[in-house]
Amino acid sequence: MKIKQYWRLLGSVLILAMLLTACGGDATDAPVVEETGAPIVEETVAPVVEETEAPQSDPEPIVFGMVLVGPKNDHGWSQAHYEGGLYVEENLPGSEMLLFELLNPADKPEATLEGVVDDMVAEGATLVITTSDEFEEDTVGVAEKYPEVTFINISGDDVLTGEAPANLGNIMGRMEDMKAIAGCAAAIATETGQLGYLGPLINFETRRLASSAYLGASYCYENYRGMNAGDLEFTVTWIGFWFNIPGFTLDPTEVTTNFLDSGVDVVLSGIDTTEGIDVTGQRADTGDTVWAVPYDYESACDQKPEICLGTPYFNWGPAYLDLVTAVQAGDWVQSWDWNAPYWDDLTDNTRTAAGWVNGPALTADMEADLNAFIDGLASGDINVWSGPINLQDGTTYIADGSVATDNEIWYLPQLIEGMVGPSE
Repeated sequence: MKIKQYWRLLGSVLILAMLLTACGGDATDAPVVEETGAPIVEETVAPVVEETEAPQSDPEPIVFGMVLVGPKNDHGWSQAHYEGGLYVEENLPGSEMLLFELLNPADKPEATLEGVVDDMVAEGATLVITTSDEFEEDTVGVAEKYPEVTFINISGDDVLTGEAPANLGNIMGRMEDMKAIAGCAAAIATETGQLGYLGPLINFETRRLASSAYLGASYCYENYRGMNAGDLEFTVTWIGFWFNIPGFTLDPTEVTTNFLDSGVDVVLSGIDTTEGIDVTGQRADTGDTVWAVPYDYESACDQKPEICLGTPYFNWGPAYLDLVTAVQAGDWVQSWDWNAPYWDDLTDNTRTAAGWVNGPALTADMEADLNAFIDGLASGDINVWSGPINLQDGTTYIADGSVATDNEIWYLPQLIEGMVGPSE
């Protein structure tokens, strides 16, 4: 196109634009022209669509039953289990505990484990925990009756022996280590060299726990006190059950009194309740220099802190949380669990299965010796179940240079040589 023609055409376009504007045309209808003469095309922005997570469904609710041999507030064995159940409810959404207390011949002679389980299953329980070896045989029976329900018997060994149906498992905390600490605490405190052990009934569990306390006491009497372990008197009196049943058991109040009257100045408890520290505390109030080591429950020293050397205790919360979570998810697998303490911190109740609390009655020197013993157990430098260990009848049980296996500890057939008290 020639230049004259170009300018003539451009002039015509401008005149036409002016006429359209004069006639009321909307200037916004025309494309905006920059100096380059190129039209600007406005971009259309698509609305931003935020990604939303699919709503998470709540976990399936789970109802679990817990059967206690004693009351839930016994400051001992049963309360430790009850608080373990509460720990589950606090930490696992959708969990609910059904509780039955005092299933024993004295408190509820008409009640049976089968009847209790019938009611719990009717209320929706898909897991039932029976918390005593007293319930071991009957737990096998109810597990066979309700194969769709998971059962756990505490302290039993039906899985080990092959007698457990597929829906029954066993759990126990490794209390033997904590009992060795208890024995050590007693040995570094005693002034008379006489220790009394308040025992429940006699079985594999109670023999190995009392013997662990004796082995710990012997080690510490010799290594921290510089005394001859053979001179340490360690007497076990069995009352006949886990707690006092008038007319059926020995009275633990009388047993503790007899210990103290005979020269015992440290009473270690192996029963579910607090008579050991209660009676010893009463004697301390009269001016006697005596101490106690209670059992089972973390806060047991609160009964009489000024004479309490420490407490070995069970901590069921972590194991119960793992158990109920697995049953809720459908992942539970039958097992026999002998759960170890968390040696890095024996009072970490989110991790340890068995714990120890140093008591207020320990002096600084006592506490230093006891902590050295605990550190040795934790590292493996100290093992009180190292031979030579003889049974009460003199039979060699663990040879010199050998270490007891878990099986040999679990199925200890007698008390240890040097202990006073019956093995059967």
